[in-house]
Amino acid sequence: MKKVLTALLLLAGLQSSAQKEIAPNKWLKLFNGKDLKDWDIKITGHDLNDNFGNTFRVDSGMLKVSYENYDEFREQYGHIFYKKNFSAYLVVVEYKFTGDQVKGGPGWAFRNSGIMLHGQTAASMTKDQDFPISLEEQLLGGNGKDPRSTANLCTPGTNVVMNGKLIKDHCISSTSKTYHGDVWVRAEALVLRDSVIKHIVEGDTVIVYNKPQMGGGNVSHPKPGLLQEGKLLSEGSISLQSESHPVAFRKVELFDLSPYINDPVKLNKILHLLQNRPGAKKAK
Repeated sequence: MKKVLTALLLLAGLQSSAQKEIAPNKWLKLFNGKDLKDWDIKITGHDLNDNFGNTFRVDSGMLKVSYENYDEFREQYGHIFYKKNFSAYLVVVEYKFTGDQVKGGPGWAFRNSGIMLHGQTAASMTKDQDFPISLEEQLLGGNGKDPRSTANLCTPGTNVVMNGKLIKDHCISSTSKTYHGDVWVRAEALVLRDSVIKHIVEGDTVIVYNKPQMGGGNVSHPKPGLLQEGKLLSEGSISLQSESHPVAFRKVELFDLSPYINDPVKLNKILHLLQNRPGAKKAK
């Protein structure tokens, strides 16, 4: 009995030690719930950090996209960029669509936002550029009746490899369920430099792709020479979209995996802990 108790205590100690490696103080809160001082804003047709119409704002501890000061959308696509680039990480957001789409917003942008991964910086976008060269984890809400998956992949200025084949389609649907109504949804992206990227919804992996690289189109007015066909993307910016429908983000946080990327054993251990961490499965 004494040996069993000793073994149980040892196991508990090991588990406690392991959990410390992914403890809350190991996470970087990209959005601090108070202000946007760590972010850059770029809206089509406007200069860097011209937050036209106060589109991006902090309200009740949430980062919100609002169109109350717009009379019409006029293709003023926006992105808010965290000021630091990352290469290997797990990024987690909890989002909710609210209200009505602004007048003039395109039909496809109804309840539509996104997390842009491995993107160019806000400062490198031209004044009239619509989307950053990046990989988009497309966040969609349902219309109340039709199937509409979230955490899809869209590729402004990029291509990816899936099942060994170069994919040039602009948007590829995920296997996620549809989230109708004004509900909180947890979406994550596991990004391991230029090797593999996974989109995760409520703990379930819904799409996987490899070798993210520049290529293709679906970006207007980028700087000449910036889009280098076939160049692998091993790091870049993270940004959130404004595409004509109000959306709120109550959590935007990141676990940096770059310290483990060259140690497969350590990396796999950390990934296992992250996958099984408390609260990873369902937003409440």
